[in-house]
Amino acid sequence: MSRIESDTQATAGRDEARRLHAAVSALRADVENRAARLLTEWSLPPGDGVFFDCMSNLAAWLALRQIDLGPLQAPLAALGLSSLGRCEAHVLASIDAVLATLAILADVPGHRHPPARTLTAAKALLAERRDALFGAARLDSPSTRVMVTLPSEAADDPFLVEEIVAAGADCLRINTAHDSPEAWARMAANIRAAATAAGRRVPLMMDLAGPKLRILAVSSREKIRLHPGDRFALAADLPAGIRGRTQPLTATLSHPQILDRLAPGDTVWIDDGVLRARVLARNGTRVELEVTQARAKGGRLKPDKGVNLPGRSLDLPALTAADRDHLGTVLDLADIVGFSFVQTVWDVRDLIAALTEAAGDRPLPAVVLKIETPLAVANLPWLIVAAGARLPVAVMIARGDLAVEIGLDRLSEVQEEILWLCEAARVPVVWATQVLEGLLKEGVASRAEATDAAMAQRADCVMLNKGPHVIEGLHFLRDVLRRMDRHQHKKTARMGRLNAWTPHDPATPDPEREPADRP
Repeated sequence: MSRIESDTQATAGRDEARRLHAAVSALRADVENRAARLLTEWSLPPGDGVFFDCMSNLAAWLALRQIDLGPLQAPLAALGLSSLGRCEAHVLASIDAVLATLAILADVPGHRHPPARTLTAAKALLAERRDALFGAARLDSPSTRVMVTLPSEAADDPFLVEEIVAAGADCLRINTAHDSPEAWARMAANIRAAATAAGRRVPLMMDLAGPKLRILAVSSREKIRLHPGDRFALAADLPAGIRGRTQPLTATLSHPQILDRLAPGDTVWIDDGVLRARVLARNGTRVELEVTQARAKGGRLKPDKGVNLPGRSLDLPALTAADRDHLGTVLDLADIVGFSFVQTVWDVRDLIAALTEAAGDRPLPAVVLKIETPLAVANLPWLIVAAGARLPVAVMIARGDLAVEIGLDRLSEVQEEILWLCEAARVPVVWATQVLEGLLKEGVASRAEATDAAMAQRADCVMLNKGPHVIEGLHFLRDVLRRMDRHQHKKTARMGRLNAWTPHDPATPDPEREPADRP
């Protein structure tokens, strides 16, 4: 290359750097302005510099994600610079780092790179919050903590709880939709004994049941399976004295007032969509439905099975009267409160007010916001701000109800976005529902379940449900998480040495060697 060609190329590179510097400078100003408006809307309380810094970064990330970065990303990458695709934890610092390097390339004065600690402090803070909520790291721990839901048997089987803790559970969960306060107290005592035996802290999360819509009773005790084309009814109550099968099969709901909102054509899903139906007609408080989809063996109406109305907002308070009655017990036993079906800032304020009243002089527990509806997804930044201003907060991607409510085809996209948003807020996130479900219940994991478990490593905690094979599930999950720790942190791929294709390794078969039995 001649000197003239070299000078021409250098000039072109400097001109491109200047163009990008101007574009990224304008981007930063736009992000700052948008973020400032959000911070004003949130009216953050003064006094907590760490909280304000985290919410400022969340506001900057939300502002950045309102802008199409596509036209900038390829040109930045061509210069060997960050394309801002992994800046969740430190938005403005990442933009400033790009600007500082562009300034050097463009010969533009007045820019400095942000201190390296600016780009690492957020990761350390999130890890600290993860450990405070879900348990501290041990020598053999993956970076993602594991939460296990206790079955009813854990109230009277201390060995089962000890076995679960010994197998590697970092924290445990009690669902107050099941069992009784007396049983929860026995479970908590068994957890404390198991933690003492293990020589470590094992936090307990107790889920408030919330206004989960469930089947309350069914008009027949027979095991009737429904198939597409079959009809059944939902009613406010069952006729007195029914023992045999009625036509059609009838069930009542935990919240009968919902029946008034159903109209012909509405979709009703039962048991997380295992049984799907549409409304044919409504006669007062009785609704007739036709099954549209079910498993090959059919689906059953059973008491306590969940009911979802995709596309319909229940518009029910997240904190129920039963939840309020249980708050005293929960505060006595739990380190973390799982807030089911939270949807609005008013829900969060209602919970905090109720916790404050019930706690008296005791400190408030941490709260996990369980994201289960489209409205909760839309309001998530505001929910985090409202809760985080008063107490430690985490977010759960409650994928069972969420998948039903938003559609299974959208679940992968939405759970990714929640992971990114929580990293921007520096808030721990729990990956939950049906993780290794086949392994836990049947003893064998599917390939899809194994891949899902690997994807869960990007969360701060993974929740396993109860099942007869929970110990095997724990060992399998922890092994998968440890392996993935070598390759991934959040959105960032770790470029560690790969061992699958080591050249000239005598233990590796020669790809050009002809098989001995070839004719």
